[in-house]
Amino acid sequence: MLKRFTSLYPVWIIASSLLGLLKPEALTWFAGPWVVWALSVVMLGMGFTLTFDDFRRLFRTPGSLALGFLAHYTIMPLTGWGIAHLLNLDRGFALGLILVASCPSGTASNVIAFLARANVALAVMVTLTSTLLAFVMTPLWCQTLAGQFVPVDGWALSLTTLQVVVLPVLAGVFCNWKFPRAVARISPYGPLVSVVALTFIAGSIVAQSAASVIANAGKLFLAAVLLHATGFALGYLVSRLLRQSVLTSRTIAIEVGMQNGGMAAVLAKKNFPLEPMAAVPAVFSSVVQTLVGSLVAAYWRARPPAELSPAPEPTDAPVAPIAKDSPA
Repeated sequence: MLKRFTSLYPVWIIASSLLGLLKPEALTWFAGPWVVWALSVVMLGMGFTLTFDDFRRLFRTPGSLALGFLAHYTIMPLTGWGIAHLLNLDRGFALGLILVASCPSGTASNVIAFLARANVALAVMVTLTSTLLAFVMTPLWCQTLAGQFVPVDGWALSLTTLQVVVLPVLAGVFCNWKFPRAVARISPYGPLVSVVALTFIAGSIVAQSAASVIANAGKLFLAAVLLHATGFALGYLVSRLLRQSVLTSRTIAIEVGMQNGGMAAVLAKKNFPLEPMAAVPAVFSSVVQTLVGSLVAAYWRARPPAELSPAPEPTDAPVAPIAKDSPA
């Protein structure tokens, strides 16, 4: 029952967004500290799923991990900036799109990697590193790219990222280390809590900006599709050009194309109060990336790479002896 509910995550996001549009007063109360604490709980749940062994694994595939991290934090921010200019987005929406593109990959990327039969261990490691270093990378890219649209306080953005993202993850890892039995009892409910929290975040953002969302829905949907489709495509192509295996390239493509939309929404609300539209692109991103990721996962799952293909069945036919003058 829980798995069925969480698997319908895009449905709940769309439903809460529609509720926010049609009846804003039902969700406008979920604002301020509610939004911050909701994301903190989601990131704490992510920490519950991690152990210190996961950190040790970071050093086992340094090349693939570094490529995934660098591809994520170059392809997506620059793509977001380019799309904002291409579509001539309003200042608040441009800021929001760049903020989404500058965030780490979310836990949803690990689910998509699993469904696509990609390298889940590598996906988890890229998610972990991009999340733990988000307090440096996200403010850096926002200040560099979004600073052209609005003033960006990189230090304040870094502190917020540490408070609502990095520290809850580390707290979850600590709890898993010191209280493994208690965490084991709680963890199965983590995905449920995360889906509920992110659903409320998305709905409340739409509710607080309902009129602007309706007026700009087409352009924002197009921007989200272009952002995530480009992330998947370039993530895969760059990896293949650098001679990574098909399996690794698919994994990196997923980690590049998926973003932590909930984090982007919270950062926008907390750090850009004078730009209420900045949080809106995160809602469109959350829906679109899940749909695009699910389609990609279904396609790749049906076409496993050669390294996952089963070996041919042995044959009982006698093998002819090799002639002495045959090449070795």
